[in-house]
Amino acid sequence: MGLFDLFKAGDKGSRGKATPASKWADRIDKRAQNYDRQEAIGALAKLATADAVEVLLRRFTFHIDPSITDQEEKDSAFRGILRAGPEALEPVRAFAERAESLAWPMKIAHELLDEEAYVEELLKWLSRWDTEYAKFSDPKLQLLVALEDHKHPAIRAAVEPFLEDVNEPARFHAASTLLAQDDPEVAGPLARVLADDESVRVRTRIAEGLAARAWPIPAAEREGARGGLPPGLTLDGSGRVAKRE
Repeated sequence: MGLFDLFKAGDKGSRGKATPASKWADRIDKRAQNYDRQEAIGALAKLATADAVEVLLRRFTFHIDPSITDQEEKDSAFRGILRAGPEALEPVRAFAERAESLAWPMKIAHELLDEEAYVEELLKWLSRWDTEYAKFSDPKLQLLVALEDHKHPAIRAAVEPFLEDVNEPARFHAASTLLAQDDPEVAGPLARVLADDESVRVRTRIAEGLAARAWPIPAAEREGARGGLPPGLTLDGSGRVAKRE
């Protein structure tokens, strides 16, 4: 069963009965005519209910040509979802659990929540992921990238484990997010990655980030970190990453 089928199975809503929104479900379909899809989006937007949001979210599971029409329909679905206000959150959360991309769910959540609540929401979504191999890990990467733009006391604990992710892009973005927290205490964990990581890109990101912030590396981590520094960088006497003279 594919992602589209999962949504189709839920067309009658969680209560297992027809709703005002379910009558439009078949029109939120890649195979429907553009006019029918747009009419359905408009009708669902006017309902402004959780059930309507559940159906509208289906519009983010496929692409149509031309791309300008695709974007216009998705923008309309986005605005329609926002009309439901806080009622949209639970359907969006459920959608995010199985979505192949979190771009639209994150955009919706950002509009519905204040800064702190939004970051906490992203951290909840990130908590579903571990550091092991996954055939499809785009949502995890999207979350790590999004968190780079925010500061929150809970980000460090949530993101630090991903420094050991088997996925190199995940390690890279985890390092970037931790550096963005402006917390010198992350210098130790980052230095351990600097010592061991096989990725030149990850080591360079960490080394340059530490140098820019002049955070001292804990004494116990300095020798290993020195060996992982890219050309042109060294550790000074206080354990800070600096350019070679």
